[in-house]
Amino acid sequence: MFKSVKLLFPRLSRHYTAKSKRVVLGQDTTKIKNYEPKLSGAHQNRVYVWGFQETGALGLQTNIKKSQERYTEMVHHPTRLQFSNNNDITDITAGYGFTAYAVNRSDGETLFGSGINTDCQLGMQFKPKKKETTNLDVIIYPTAIKLPREAGDTDEGMKIRCMSSGRAHLVVVTQNGTVFTLGNNSYGQCGRPIIEDECYNGSAVIHRIPQVDICGEQDEIVSVECGQDHTMFLTKQGKVYTCGWGADGQTGQGNYLSAGDITLIAGDIEKERIVRIASASDCVLALNEHGDVFGWGNSEYGQLDDSPDAEMQINSPRALQLTKGIGKVKDVAAGGSFCMALNDQGLVYTWGYGILGFGPFVEQTSKPQHLLPPLFGRNDFSNATTVVSIGCGVFHMGAINSDGDLFMWGKNRFGHLGLGHKKDQFFPFKTAINGKVVKVAYGVDHTIALCQPHI
Repeated sequence: MFKSVKLLFPRLSRHYTAKSKRVVLGQDTTKIKNYEPKLSGAHQNRVYVWGFQETGALGLQTNIKKSQERYTEMVHHPTRLQFSNNNDITDITAGYGFTAYAVNRSDGETLFGSGINTDCQLGMQFKPKKKETTNLDVIIYPTAIKLPREAGDTDEGMKIRCMSSGRAHLVVVTQNGTVFTLGNNSYGQCGRPIIEDECYNGSAVIHRIPQVDICGEQDEIVSVECGQDHTMFLTKQGKVYTCGWGADGQTGQGNYLSAGDITLIAGDIEKERIVRIASASDCVLALNEHGDVFGWGNSEYGQLDDSPDAEMQINSPRALQLTKGIGKVKDVAAGGSFCMALNDQGLVYTWGYGILGFGPFVEQTSKPQHLLPPLFGRNDFSNATTVVSIGCGVFHMGAINSDGDLFMWGKNRFGHLGLGHKKDQFFPFKTAINGKVVKVAYGVDHTIALCQPHI
């Protein structure tokens, strides 16, 4: 019986002539269509925004009435900013309810902003009607911030080198080496004398400081970092200068006083070349060229010292012992009650108090613990993927991997994780952005991402 089945169903085979084989195996590659994606914009960079929108910080609305409607309160998914389609945006910063953009434009305007402007942190912005000269407290679409110019200031020189924003102040450094500070100066965070009972609403004060007055002629400012109410400047030689609120020691000046004078700080970093400083609130982390971590400021949750008799506020830079075992560190970030570090192996470490990325049952650890690489996109099909930079806001964290993907976790009350909901996220989760993420600005209730198109 089995033999008859074999006869009924002979084994099929396919035969090719020698010429046919050559046609199949030697495909003409010149006839294969080369797909070139069409970019939907003339500019290389694009910006995506999400989170709390009622402050105007997202800059999405152009209609005041629509911006006040309830259904526009939050944007839960990353949304492309129309302003970035029409302008070449080179840098971003997110404050508490406001955003600033560095741009390259032919008309010479280099700085734009949107969001809360109650303390004139976005400059003087008047209502459009000529009869009304009242300053705008809320700006719903990115608007030019007029930086005061002096004789000799060129459009090229007024382009933005670096910038940062705090709770209600904005600090900008231009290419010609000038520092501009705007907004609230109650604690000296704008680098000028504190004026008691100074009114910031409707104020036209934009303080201008020559770079040479801060770090001298032999050095230059390469980065600025604003905490909640203090400001820090990092120079090319690796020196750190600070001013502002020092109640938790976050200025690192060896005291707990507020200071309007921008001062060089010492402590354990006096002879070090610092390459990175980070602070989203009142705790500060600094990184030297060798990958060693230093810190000062608020340490109520053991962020800077996990010893039994540790101080809760540290007013002078101190070399951290708790990061000694995690290898050479190449990036750091400091939130309200937690800290982050990224080592040269691409491992992300978190510690302190909050949603640290280890699930809903781990909310505090006094020692840095690393998050597993698969949480950031590494798998069998992409085993070379690694984290390249980290950052955080006061209550949430983020990491960018080598593929340009952004992963976020933490508190999500205002939808600022961009995951489509308001639930807290206990593990790193990929945010859906149609672009390769280059930089992220973490506000207190909104997030801004500077991206490049996938090619």
